[in-house]
Amino acid sequence: MFLRASAVAVVTAAISPAAIARAEPAGLTRIITDSFSNSTSQHATAVEPDTFAFGNTFVATSQAGRFFGGGASGIAYATTRDSGATWTAGVLPNITFRQLASSPFERVSDPSVAYDVKHGVWLISSIPLLPNRHVPKVYVSRSTNGGTTFGNPITVANASPGSDFDKNWTACDNHPSSPFYGNCYTTFDDSGNGDRLKVSTSTNGGLTWGSAKNTANNATGIGGQPVVKPGGTVIIPAANASITSIIAFRSTNGGATWSKTVRVASAPSHDPAGSLRSSPLPTAEIDASGKVYVAWQDCRFRSSCSSNDIVFSKSTTGTTWTSPKRVPIGTTTDGTDHFIPGIAVKPSTSGSTAKLGLTYYSYATAACGSTCRLKAAYIQSNNAGATWSAPVTLAGPFSVDLIANTSQGRMVGDYISTSWLGSKAFGAVAVGQAPTNGTAFDEGIFVRTGGLNLTGRFTNSSRSDRVAVRNNFALHANRRTAVQRRR
Repeated sequence: MFLRASAVAVVTAAISPAAIARAEPAGLTRIITDSFSNSTSQHATAVEPDTFAFGNTFVATSQAGRFFGGGASGIAYATTRDSGATWTAGVLPNITFRQLASSPFERVSDPSVAYDVKHGVWLISSIPLLPNRHVPKVYVSRSTNGGTTFGNPITVANASPGSDFDKNWTACDNHPSSPFYGNCYTTFDDSGNGDRLKVSTSTNGGLTWGSAKNTANNATGIGGQPVVKPGGTVIIPAANASITSIIAFRSTNGGATWSKTVRVASAPSHDPAGSLRSSPLPTAEIDASGKVYVAWQDCRFRSSCSSNDIVFSKSTTGTTWTSPKRVPIGTTTDGTDHFIPGIAVKPSTSGSTAKLGLTYYSYATAACGSTCRLKAAYIQSNNAGATWSAPVTLAGPFSVDLIANTSQGRMVGDYISTSWLGSKAFGAVAVGQAPTNGTAFDEGIFVRTGGLNLTGRFTNSSRSDRVAVRNNFALHANRRTAVQRRR
């Protein structure tokens, strides 16, 4: 039986740890489960979470019912309005024909969530896929009741002939002193046009969107994540089209025009073992003063690019960036592998006391072959990345055979996310467990119950690290092809 939605919103259900009959990983709360049952996608699989928090409200979103060849049966979401004590879950309505019989779309992918303070609207953007996997639109779904229910999808951008969209991301200007307060920005790439980077802007809470703008140099790339400075400047870190470098561009006039791209750093990356789907797409956040942090998986500090660390760079302008530093998760010779990071900056902190939270996945042994087991973990800095806590395991290790299979490898997500909810950081992760309910999988989205805020002994970032890899070209074998988009 397929989920059915009304014309405005899906029926939601309150959930709590006690309400879930299955045995769950200790210390975690399951917030999203794949509730679809169509035979064409994999069940139960929920992958690729994004999150955003404002006040006491935290909204997470993910794909649900992952297809092998791209996309999912629907976009799920989960919301808490009491700092994580209780959760409400649902599915965005009327995107695919699983929910609306007249919809031309079989699948949907790449959820991203944002909040528009000025208009009091939660937004989840996504890209719908036709049965031939072509993406002719970028969508956004709106909630005006605190993320409890969402309305019908609104078109952000329509593809022209030959265009094919990918990797959308939405952020809003929530600074009352900004001349562009209330603007929301959705970036995406046109994979039918060499992965041309584009940005659309809304000034009315996502109800309507302006025409998509290119960068000043018509740059190509993928995986852009907009962040907004207090004065209204928008900075968008992204990967270049081949996912071999991190780049960035900006707008100083509310999205009317966009600058040329600049190079943040090269992004040499090791392909994790176990046929895991992973690449050095960036994760970006901003502190209260407007300093931007961008992190990605990177093998530059490992001999022969044998495994990845998580590295980060900072900028106050978006035009010049610091050299990448390694997050000190173990040592560069310990044989571990770390990948798929999701960074958060506590919004009220800045400068040398900016508080960072980082959620990521890892293998204890990079060369794990057919025995690879994933672990999700969290690490924190209370001084703008100068020193870092010891990592805390969130889930695992669990076999990669327990997570969704795709044409580009086993999948927890091309990205994951962390957000600060008050004084606690909540990282959302996809976790695979042995299925007990007759489905092929039991992969859900989880957060640490109660969140995390770490204190204690912290380790200096990159004090003795030395760059071991300088030329990243041809190091990462899992580059995209014309038929392998990151959806």
